[in-house]
Amino acid sequence: MFIILVYDVKQKRVAKVLKTARRYLTWVQNSVLEGEITQANLKKLKKELSAVMNIKEDSAIIYQLRTTKYSSREIIGIEKGGTDVII
Repeated sequence: MFIILVYDVKQKRVAKVLKTARRYLTWVQNSVLEGEITQANLKKLKKELSAVMNIKEDSAIIYQLRTTKYSSREIIGIEKGGTDVII
């Protein structure tokens, strides 16, 4: 499946959340990552994010798309992030 992850966390946890998410997804913009992921890896990602986030102060939203067949992506301005996935 393809997912888009957006997060809003306190500044002291931003680096940890980003590092955790980049093990599974591609960073595309500040606080936004996307990519293909298996159900098992999605479960791992959620567990790891819960461990580094403070759920009383931080939030993350995961949009799940079963297919990207009917989606498109357009960038206006500079492209941030990249297409590399760090493993």
